[in-house]
Amino acid sequence: MKFKDIIYERPDMDAVKNQLIDFTERLKNAASYEEAKKVFIEQDACMRHIATIQTVANIRRDINTKDAFYDEESKYWDHIMPQMQEYLQQFTMALLESPFRKDFEKEYGDLMFINAEIELKSFDPALIPDMQEENKLASAYEDLLASAQVDFEGKKYTLSQMMPFKNDMDDERRLNAWKADGQWYKDNQKQLDEIYDKLVHLRDGMGKKMGYEGYTTLGYYRMGRNCYTKEDIEKFRNAVQKYVVPVAAEVFQKQAERIGKSYPLSFADAQIEFRSDNPKPQGTPDDIIKAGTKFYDELSPVTSEFFHTMLDGEWMDLLSTEGKRGGGYCTSLFDYEVPFIFANFNGTQGDVEVVTHEAGHAFEGWLNRDRVPMNYIWPTMEACECHSMSMEFFAEGWADDFFGKDAKKYLYSHLAGALKFIPYGTMVDHFQHIVYEKPDMTPKERHAAWKELEGIYRPWLKMDGEIPFWSEGESWQFKHHIYSSPFYYIDYCLAQTISLVFWSMIQEDRQKAWDYYMAYTEQGGTKTFTNLLKDAGLPSPFDESTLKDVCKKAEKFLNEFDLLGIQ
Repeated sequence: MKFKDIIYERPDMDAVKNQLIDFTERLKNAASYEEAKKVFIEQDACMRHIATIQTVANIRRDINTKDAFYDEESKYWDHIMPQMQEYLQQFTMALLESPFRKDFEKEYGDLMFINAEIELKSFDPALIPDMQEENKLASAYEDLLASAQVDFEGKKYTLSQMMPFKNDMDDERRLNAWKADGQWYKDNQKQLDEIYDKLVHLRDGMGKKMGYEGYTTLGYYRMGRNCYTKEDIEKFRNAVQKYVVPVAAEVFQKQAERIGKSYPLSFADAQIEFRSDNPKPQGTPDDIIKAGTKFYDELSPVTSEFFHTMLDGEWMDLLSTEGKRGGGYCTSLFDYEVPFIFANFNGTQGDVEVVTHEAGHAFEGWLNRDRVPMNYIWPTMEACECHSMSMEFFAEGWADDFFGKDAKKYLYSHLAGALKFIPYGTMVDHFQHIVYEKPDMTPKERHAAWKELEGIYRPWLKMDGEIPFWSEGESWQFKHHIYSSPFYYIDYCLAQTISLVFWSMIQEDRQKAWDYYMAYTEQGGTKTFTNLLKDAGLPSPFDESTLKDVCKKAEKFLNEFDLLGIQ
């Protein structure tokens, strides 16, 4: 079976609702654990199937947002799935109240009950119309960005296709590309502001309907946060400001010296790490896949089997094409026990990181593909990002295959990039906490809040208004997660911290580091994030010493890195 051969057919959702009602009643009336377990497994299989069908529709819509059929199907799923939550909640309540709960916990662990209790705190049937509207607004944002046509040098380009120009070594051309890109956002800013304003007020109302102060508490529950709090995130945020920002600022200061620019840097100049060009993958997209195959073949027998499964089934769509949604992601096709990778190759080092980062997600999903319930295949989001970001660092051992003559540049750039990213990602999360604490802020006030945070988390950037949108304190609007997945982005920062722990281990003993990685990954989603780390023998990102230690080691590595002959 290949992805292109999957036959899509919309299910009879009324029949599915009746089936879910039947599952709930059978679970309530089960006379034995064996009977209750049978219903539990049947319901899980049913939801795997529904999730698979919905995912196929969404992937095909994302591959071509101009496809009218799959565009309508995706809208249908956005409308119908919130309705399904009510029926799923009834089953969840029956499971929580089951007299066989202890038997379920003995066989499957207690995490599914912990998560079920959180699930009840995140949904009420009264939210269904709001969730449907939320899906519509998030889709409107994604569709707007996917439809972008940026005027540049007499031609029109998508936002993804603009990336190579925004990394061009010619200063004037690169600056003009940033200005053209920023102007598109400015030209569409009224719509961007309106969509986000509606989303913020909608979500604030959802939180209040659930009896919370606003959206933040509900947002944490919707993210499945089951082992840390807003206060833990605040502590992490303080550690980022204390340990990471100074090291990242030092990296940017040296970057400015290297490329002959004044510090702080403009957005356009911050993209240029080396005057001789940023590291670029060698060869064509096919060459990148070939190098990726070599990496996974040599890393371990299990990663080799995984990657060949992805190749043989064509479970990846990687090239940037007109009408294709921007960005990249990994998802699961449960019926076929395979993940799927969606991306937009654009000729930058990000293409390699698709093959390592997104495939890191995919490897975990494939490794745990037969877990029951299906919610145990993937852990919570921050735990998932550890798989992907850490896989990027394991791939550094094959940098010559991916980057050829630019391998040395990449090794420096990749580590430096991790240190640069954590402040940015933390700022995204900090911004969202401000927004949802003050939902009545005007668009102008939101932009001002973002600009102020830029000074705290990214003091290396000029906020002088030279480049429309970007240097005016408005660039949060290009970040999909802020619109579509509130409070998600801090997960990347927590995971990046753990990936730096793996980077540190790899410098000493790659095989030992891989053993730790497998100990972490083989657990799937069977435990909370902090327990996954603990049981694999890894430190917590909420321990201040974790960031302190990795920053110290990374700073030393970068300061001693031999850049002789590289400009």
